[in-house]
Amino acid sequence: MKSDAPTTAQSIKGALDASRGMMRLVGLGTSAGGLQALKAFFSRVPLNSGLAYVVLQHMGPDHKTSLSHLLSRVTRLSVHDVQELTVVQANAVYVMPSGGELKLAQGCLHFRASTSVQAMHYPIDVFFKTLAQEQGHFAIGVVLSGMGQDGVAGLQAIHAQGGLTFAQQPETAGFTSMPQSAIDAGCVQVVAAPEDMPERIIQMVQEQSSATGISESSQGQALAVILNLLHQHSKSDLSLYKSSTLMRRIKRRMSAHGLTTMEGYIDFLRGNTQELDFLFAEMLIGVTSFFRDPEVWSDLKNQVLPDLIRSPAHEGTLRAWIVGCSSGEEAYTLAMVFQELKDSQPSLQGLRIQIFATDLNTHAIAVARKAWYCAKAVQGLDKKRLERFFTPHLGGFSIRPDIRGMVLFARHDVVLDPPFTQLDVLSCRNVLIYFNAALQHRLLPLFHYSLRSGGVLILGGAETVGRSQALFTPLVSKSRIFRRNDLPLSPGSVDFPVQRQMLTPMPLQQMTVPSPSPPNLQTLVEKLLLQIFTPAAVLVNEAGDILYIHGRTGRYLEPAAGKANWNVHVMAIPCLRASLAIVLRQALRAQQAVSVQVHHLDDEMPCSVLLTVHPMKEPQNLAGMALVIFKEMDMPVGSSGVQAMPSPDDSLVQELHNAREEILTLRHEMKTFKETLQASNESLQSMNEELQSANEELTTSKEEGQSMNEELQTLNGELQSRLDELALAQSDMQNLLNSTDIATLFLDNDLNVRRYTEQAEAIFHFREGDVGRPLSDLANTLDYPDLKLDLMETLRTLTPCTKSIASTDGRWFTIRIMPYRTLSNTIQGAVLTFVDITQSKALELQLRQTQASTLNQVPLP
Repeated sequence: MKSDAPTTAQSIKGALDASRGMMRLVGLGTSAGGLQALKAFFSRVPLNSGLAYVVLQHMGPDHKTSLSHLLSRVTRLSVHDVQELTVVQANAVYVMPSGGELKLAQGCLHFRASTSVQAMHYPIDVFFKTLAQEQGHFAIGVVLSGMGQDGVAGLQAIHAQGGLTFAQQPETAGFTSMPQSAIDAGCVQVVAAPEDMPERIIQMVQEQSSATGISESSQGQALAVILNLLHQHSKSDLSLYKSSTLMRRIKRRMSAHGLTTMEGYIDFLRGNTQELDFLFAEMLIGVTSFFRDPEVWSDLKNQVLPDLIRSPAHEGTLRAWIVGCSSGEEAYTLAMVFQELKDSQPSLQGLRIQIFATDLNTHAIAVARKAWYCAKAVQGLDKKRLERFFTPHLGGFSIRPDIRGMVLFARHDVVLDPPFTQLDVLSCRNVLIYFNAALQHRLLPLFHYSLRSGGVLILGGAETVGRSQALFTPLVSKSRIFRRNDLPLSPGSVDFPVQRQMLTPMPLQQMTVPSPSPPNLQTLVEKLLLQIFTPAAVLVNEAGDILYIHGRTGRYLEPAAGKANWNVHVMAIPCLRASLAIVLRQALRAQQAVSVQVHHLDDEMPCSVLLTVHPMKEPQNLAGMALVIFKEMDMPVGSSGVQAMPSPDDSLVQELHNAREEILTLRHEMKTFKETLQASNESLQSMNEELQSANEELTTSKEEGQSMNEELQTLNGELQSRLDELALAQSDMQNLLNSTDIATLFLDNDLNVRRYTEQAEAIFHFREGDVGRPLSDLANTLDYPDLKLDLMETLRTLTPCTKSIASTDGRWFTIRIMPYRTLSNTIQGAVLTFVDITQSKALELQLRQTQASTLNQVPLP
């Protein structure tokens, strides 16, 4: 073992260079019970792992530790005590000293000692956070046995950077609080026993080093397979959710299991119902709270609901539907707002509200139906609402029955299941942002159909009605509250949900192409005719990239100067370029053939070309492509027999028409681009929701950790006080027994020695180490062969036994045997007391002798 690490300028520079290379740090945080875990861990670390290990423990500044010495006995790695500035090197262990904070900066460990005892001291979190900042996705954090929650926030920081996070299997930990808290926080990728961690760490480091990305097409195909597995398992269709959101969730589950390829995760999912449940729950974002966005509920209470109530359409009962209700907070909030409105207006006492709250997550629905929430969930409510709508119950709060009775919870898939109808209020807040544009455009007419005339639609802060703005009129723009327009919908404009079976895409390697039959005479003739009489054509994709060329296209296409570019827009001759761009866009947008005739000069000879674009629909593998056909047309012949040149006016009219078409096309592209930007904004809002959820969880973990730390400090103070009282009581008892000059012996139920006083040593000749031995094995000076029998009889009958016994050295003792009773009145052995009555016996003998002598001197009558 080495007591310190090198800190010279040369070694610092060398270590910094190494840290910018492949050398990585493993931070190990532990507390109570961590010594055994650390020994098990380092006993399995190979000598040349290429990693550095930093060990952190909870210890006060006045605590002297010998951890470095203990670890050096179980590992061949060099073990160092961290100094104020310590350079980190590979294949070494660095132990944090007692008290203070340890941080990582530029490849060096910086330790700052602290002489004060801080109420909130999280050294593991402090180091893990700097480790995440310094090494990013190369950081590795491990939480082992310990009490409290130190290390949770640090692991979350490492996990957020894409690093590797580990926690000790709670069943193997002496104290489970620290590893279990990390696991519950959802930031742990691997849960394992300490002796299994080194192999897993090295394996995952090697996998990260050799990991390669996958193509977008392969990712899309793998995503389709995973969604199909989820559909078969949960009967829910997530294929119309935003793929970016789905992929983030999938990659998070992959990291939890140390999987680096989509194929490996798909194999892991097949038949693994537990992981399918976890993945499905991961896909469903449950960020919610009571009275979230208070201004929305204020506008609803003060402006929207009063207008709805005055409408005769509801017939005494308002109907509302909460789409994506999660654990029920929003549904109960609507019920509370309605009840507050009723309480403020006595004329509304006969009015009722029926709220349908639905969600895909059956677990969230079960929580909502219980109508019980912890204190953290209701802390944002004012005292008046808390007392009016909740009752304290089981350490939390339960919704009052009158509010609970307004809401009906059910599992419902808005994509597949039929909608609720005749609604006055439909709330779909922060749900549409997770759907792609096609599903959003499909659902809004469906919501219009579900609402009554004058009904209200409530969306999230980042959501709009988009292309369905003709169906709804904004009531409160800031709060995203819309009123249904009485606009008749054309037949087929509402796409009602239907249960459909998702199809698993066939892997490319399984697709087979039948072998062509040998060509016959008919085939050869048809091929020859196609070559002679068919026009020149090219097959292009949506971007205009040429995929196939047929015939002689040299009169219409020519290579551009510079780097090779096989794009039809670049290769088209100048007089065809504008017209070609227009007809290609029109054909792909309308999905029907579009033609245009273009006049141009070729070798100073006028000619006309008919451009025709056919969008491809069949076969399936050509869908989305287009066939561009170039057909040369004859120019009209003038009266002189010479081909007529197109007039300049005709050319100008054609150019003006093309310019107008181009402007219209650009406007359409701008509109599409605007919708794309809106979709991106919604995606950012979705990510913000996830970050808010993570921040709330982090705040909860911090508060729970602070509360637990305070409880531990209180318990520790009480325990120390009890220990002091116990030590004082033991001292009092020892002094009392010694002051009585009575030999006392304590035995257990098996007649083994538990404790004895100093006076008993003269009777039994006790030696060091005799505590715990059977009394019958010890020599004594008593002439008392029935001692064991009397002890057993006393324990059997619980009746004290008193006898006068002589010793071999001429002394006499009054021996009293009593059962040993605890404060709870249980028998846990026997107590023997030995009172020296030698002088009393001598006086008694002398008295008898005197009495006998006196009697002998008295004459008989």
